[in-house]
Amino acid sequence: MRSHLLNDTTAEQYRRSVTEGVERVAAKLATTGRPFTGVTVDALSPRIDGIDLDEPLHDTTAALDELEDVYLRDAVYFHHPRYLAHLNCPVVIPAVLGEAVLSAVNSSLDTWDQSAGGTLIERKLIDWTCARIGLGPAADGVFTSGGTQSNLQALLLAREEAKTEDFGSLRIFASEVSHFSVKKSAKLLGLGPDAVVSVPVDRDKRMQTVALARELERCTKDGLVPMAVVATGGTTDFGSIDPLPEIAGLCEQYGVWLHVDAAYGCGLLASLKYRDRITGIERADSVTVDYHKSFFQPVSSSAVLVRDAATLRHATYHAEYLNPRRMVQERIPNQVDKSLQTTRRFDALKLWMTLRVMGADGIGELFDEVCDLAAEGWRLLAADPRFDVVVQPSLSTLVFRYIPADVTDPAEIDRANLYARKALFASGDAVVAGTKVAGRHYLKFTLLNPETTTADIAAVLDLIAGHAEQYLGDSLDRAS
Repeated sequence: MRSHLLNDTTAEQYRRSVTEGVERVAAKLATTGRPFTGVTVDALSPRIDGIDLDEPLHDTTAALDELEDVYLRDAVYFHHPRYLAHLNCPVVIPAVLGEAVLSAVNSSLDTWDQSAGGTLIERKLIDWTCARIGLGPAADGVFTSGGTQSNLQALLLAREEAKTEDFGSLRIFASEVSHFSVKKSAKLLGLGPDAVVSVPVDRDKRMQTVALARELERCTKDGLVPMAVVATGGTTDFGSIDPLPEIAGLCEQYGVWLHVDAAYGCGLLASLKYRDRITGIERADSVTVDYHKSFFQPVSSSAVLVRDAATLRHATYHAEYLNPRRMVQERIPNQVDKSLQTTRRFDALKLWMTLRVMGADGIGELFDEVCDLAAEGWRLLAADPRFDVVVQPSLSTLVFRYIPADVTDPAEIDRANLYARKALFASGDAVVAGTKVAGRHYLKFTLLNPETTTADIAAVLDLIAGHAEQYLGDSLDRAS
């Protein structure tokens, strides 16, 4: 089976196999007429369950044929303009090229002797991102698997900087619509069940700074230790951006670590039009960015950045076989000294290739387009009596629900919206997300595709209304 190992003797086989795979995917992208086929779990499971993994096909073409049947045909395609659901972006071609290169070379970014130039490229991109944020000359960071890991590492650093062994007294402050990874991180860090203090938001879903000040004061009076404030630069549900300058001022007043979760809103760092919406991020102690959300990168590509590189020591452990202490004295750069992970992909190469081909302005233009699209979508929804839209977008998310003219029961309206989302997904005509607002079911457009148009939005709204009306009509028939 050595013939399948990628090396100098199999380079031509590698070229043929990868080319065949690329051609299959390219053909699929070119001919996909809707974001999803509507296949069900019950229909797809038997196809996969029926494959005997102990009986290989011994043929690349046959394996690709099988893959077409079990995956490619029924995949959810984020590049389609009517995929409007989660924070999944279409990807740019230079990044996909980077993905192909990094997978084949297979560098591991933990130590210099496994990556060489990869280490320096990642460090250069970290410095570039820190400069875009404005964290200052002592800043540093490391690439991670995603926003959840970035938030975890940032809060680990905050916990250690709090300089107390009484973890039960530590408190983290985050808005009531912050990412669930804040609470997950608190649990993983050994903090108590009451460690995360939920701060109310205003009608635009932004953290209320008056409420934050009240909670910080109460915490201090009760003899507890404010460990960190997590401000969100683009909430998952609403794209809302907390008032960062005011929050930074409170953190400075109380001596609290400020973490900005900009996993979504980091695209504003490249924006040509809306950079000011994230003003105040430069005052953070740590920042999460997800390039695989608003920089149009393939999963995974994320980073955690810190104002003071010295705080990364809290994630540093030395192993003689990997990164002995002498390497620090010899000035050998090892990224594992900063990371929660050991073996780690060269994900930075995707962003590197993107910047070298498109430039930051190219990324910013794409992100500005989806922000503009969301503003147009909001105007459509606000003018349409069939729908209730929650907040005017700061980024590219719209949360709304269908409101029938002749139905007043909130529970029945909930069921109509749930049905509409499921029916739309089953049809494959479009994919939208859902969430809850004040206990009620809402629908969500996450607009990250510059190819999506207002005509697409209008058409999907009509489909949603049609499915909801069908449900309500059937419900009346059942009742009669």
